[in-house]
Amino acid sequence: QVQLVESGGGLVQAGGSLRLSCTASGRTFSTYATGWFRQAPGKEREFVAAINRSGGNTYYADSMKGRFTISRDNAKNTVYLEMNSLKPEDTAVYYCAAKETSPGRVYIVAYEMDYWGKGTLVTVSS
Repeated sequence: QVQLVESGGGLVQAGGSLRLSCTASGRTFSTYATGWFRQAPGKEREFVAAINRSGGNTYYADSMKGRFTISRDNAKNTVYLEMNSLKPEDTAVYYCAAKETSPGRVYIVAYEMDYWGKGTLVTVSS
């Protein structure tokens, strides 16, 4: 069991940067693979980035490669999403998700995740 709380969303101009944080409860955060997903109004929830338990393995959706970076600090029970070169189409509610699993694994499909935060809104203006 884990509870996730996202923070760091806000309004930024196109081309700008933003860092999101997801803080988890408990002392077993390091046993969870985590990731970020996003959902814009009227659209399906889509995968953004994933990271394994220790932080050594990451995976990104094609549209985020080279712009977004996922990382984690297990000592702080926190996973981050650094977003650069933001575009208006990045506007969405960004969700943190987690799944308890074995070392090394990453997850990129929303329905495979077991725990979700309530999201933080990112708005990119043009």
